[in-house]
Amino acid sequence: MRALTWQGRESVSVETVPDPSIQEPNDAIVQVTSTAICGSDLHLYKVLGPYLHQGDVLGHETMGTVVEVGPEAGDLQIGDRVVVPFNISCGHCWMCSRGLFAQCETTQVTSQGKGASLFGFTDLYGSVPGGQAEYLRVPQAQFGPVKVPEGAADERFLYLSDVLPTAWQAFMFADVPEDGTVAVFGLGPIGQMTCRIAKLADRRVIGIDDVPERLELAREWGVEVIDDSAVDDVTQAILDLTEGRGADSTVDAVGMESHGSPLTGAAIEVVGHLPDALAKPALDRVGIDQLAALVACIKSVRRGGTVSVAGVYGGELDPMPLMEMFDRGITMRLGQCHVKRWTDDIVKVLEKDEDALGVESLATHHLPLDEAPAAYEMFQEKKDGCIKVVLKP
Repeated sequence: MRALTWQGRESVSVETVPDPSIQEPNDAIVQVTSTAICGSDLHLYKVLGPYLHQGDVLGHETMGTVVEVGPEAGDLQIGDRVVVPFNISCGHCWMCSRGLFAQCETTQVTSQGKGASLFGFTDLYGSVPGGQAEYLRVPQAQFGPVKVPEGAADERFLYLSDVLPTAWQAFMFADVPEDGTVAVFGLGPIGQMTCRIAKLADRRVIGIDDVPERLELAREWGVEVIDDSAVDDVTQAILDLTEGRGADSTVDAVGMESHGSPLTGAAIEVVGHLPDALAKPALDRVGIDQLAALVACIKSVRRGGTVSVAGVYGGELDPMPLMEMFDRGITMRLGQCHVKRWTDDIVKVLEKDEDALGVESLATHHLPLDEAPAAYEMFQEKKDGCIKVVLKP
């Protein structure tokens, strides 16, 4: 089959690789009809390269048609259309029984001290081949795949794999009061959907970014926007919009590669160029992140407010303004998304006749799989108004 493979730092290519096969009784094989590029894929493209191997198949936002099932794949049948959640969970362990699917004890990568296995996401999370390919092996198929209605457009349900549940969790974790304001930092796909979910829940939303196309898209959905390249102090701008108090809740939808931290960015760049034998322990023990967005979230939330972190971080020695956090009594909630915890609620919205969250128009680029390498570069550089790329194998 053809698949998008990692070849080195900022180098990916579409290659012919072996077709996946049933390896465990609860596996299924899905023929991919749509797969998307995620912001987390860009972390692999650059920062987390030391944990990848040449030829690893990337991608974790996938939907398609079931073409083969193992004898213990539950009620999944050949011909079912499914969306595949990005984290692999069993549905019955101690963690899963409590809705903590991202911490599934059946698929936890204990050798790395990490949570549930993820598709297409390095040694740290199980080295499970990803879905930017013609076919995908799906472990724990008795629980994970979400069946979708026949005849529905792929993009009505594709983002159930990651974008929608991650944004839904970001909003839920933010605990925005019914009459409250949430400020969303980063207006990529996760940030855009977090804003729309918050608007659907009738909250006031402020969106922060510096990319004109992202700001304009959020504005079209009724979001008050702040161009952080046009203001001296984003926190002050938010205070000015909230009676000097700050937002009731803030959401970090940016993560480890935030702009505004040049010295930290330089340090990360150096680590990225080290041989893997040196880079891995450096990232694991003394890793640092670019924290401009997270610190701004902390400083922009009101006293007693909540900071929800949806962006991915990987540092072990990140400095945090703990005195300010303690003094102001803020709550912080963060972590990998528990996809299946939110699926039923999201499906109710998606099944409505109107496209209430604009999922069918979120993607700015629809490309064949063979154009994925150029799409990665375009998405990373935010060229050509790129907000979301969907690939068709």
